[in-house]
Amino acid sequence: MIDFAPWDQMLRQHVDSAGRVDYRRWQQLAGELSHWLSTLEQINLASLEANHKLALLINLYNARVIEQVMQKYPIDSIRPSWLGIPNWIAFLWFFTKPVHRLESKRVSLNHIEHSILRKLGEPRIHFALVCAAVGCPLLRNQAYCPEQVQAQLAEDAQRFIGNPAKVDYRPAQHQLYCSKIFKWYRSDFLQAAPSIPAYIQRYRSIPKLDTAAVEYLPYDWSLNDQSSTP
Repeated sequence: MIDFAPWDQMLRQHVDSAGRVDYRRWQQLAGELSHWLSTLEQINLASLEANHKLALLINLYNARVIEQVMQKYPIDSIRPSWLGIPNWIAFLWFFTKPVHRLESKRVSLNHIEHSILRKLGEPRIHFALVCAAVGCPLLRNQAYCPEQVQAQLAEDAQRFIGNPAKVDYRPAQHQLYCSKIFKWYRSDFLQAAPSIPAYIQRYRSIPKLDTAAVEYLPYDWSLNDQSSTP
């Protein structure tokens, strides 16, 4: 049985209700996170039922992101820049370097997300996985747990789509402005609905939204750090 309580306690201590992380304080106690993550390295995914696997993988992904940030903190973004030019090599390395041993294989964040989680056919994961940026979904200050993960994902989707910084419909223009998450993972959302507006309609009732033109909002890569909150 996987014990999510240590991760839950860490989130409650170091993440606020707006999903901002106290990296400075958490960094001083990073050993607790590393120890908990080490307990997940012998898990057999095939032995887990669907909701248990879903909760585990979302928690694992988010925890490894936090760990990677704390190893480099203080930073302003996981997308570093030099003289204002994004350092794409460092950015890609953040997601592609091996960070966790899963079933005797060293895997990256990208592997956890694209090769395992996305294959579960649950597009709401994109409202739960957090890459430590303001443009990401809100980081819950509680762990996902098997018994509640479906309700938690429903709440995540409702919160994300209801946030005008992520989804903004402008009726005068009949224009729908969406987070780029809907662009990057379009194929996942289209498995559940015939269009992006139709998917959004599941969580926001907007007349004639299905005929609206879709544009994508700029993505804010600033670190979701409490110390940077105005």
